Amino acid sequence: MVQPIPEGYEGRIVPYLMIDGAAAAINFYTEAFGATEEFRLEMPDGQIGHAQINVNGAAIYLADAPDDMPGDAANPKKLGGTSVMLHQYVVDVDASTEKAVAAGATLLRPPEDQFYGDRAALVADPFGHQWSLHTHIEDVSHEEMAAGANPMGDG
Repeated sequence: MVQPIPEGYEGRIVPYLMIDGAAAAINFYTEAFGATEEFRLEMPDGQIGHAQINVNGAAIYLADAPDDMPGDAANPKKLGGTSVMLHQYVVDVDASTEKAVAAGATLLRPPEDQFYGDRAALVADPFGHQWSLHTHIEDVSHEEMAAGANPMGDG
């Protein structure tokens, strides 16, 4: 019997990236983040109609964004920005950030220890998507996080 939700996708939300240059993006994600390509549907014009990659166990869908895409979905370069960041925990945020930048990412925020218990960095890939890379370094209570977010105690 066909399952309405494929096995392994129960309760998951899969990001679907609209990209200008999806084939190049797959190559970049492989080099920068160790992605593996699971599937690619090439269209007759050479663009990618749909692809799936896996980054550290997480599925990501992507495609070349056509100009006639229904709704507001478009690639970040066409939109002039993005409203979504891809958040990923990694073993070594400093090394992962260096690897992404060496592959062509733009460093937006270098790795720094954060009040919420992570060492975090922010990079933009060459296709306009932002990746928030984190290594958890300390367990912090919700109360400590709130105090860290408002160190002056006002508000």
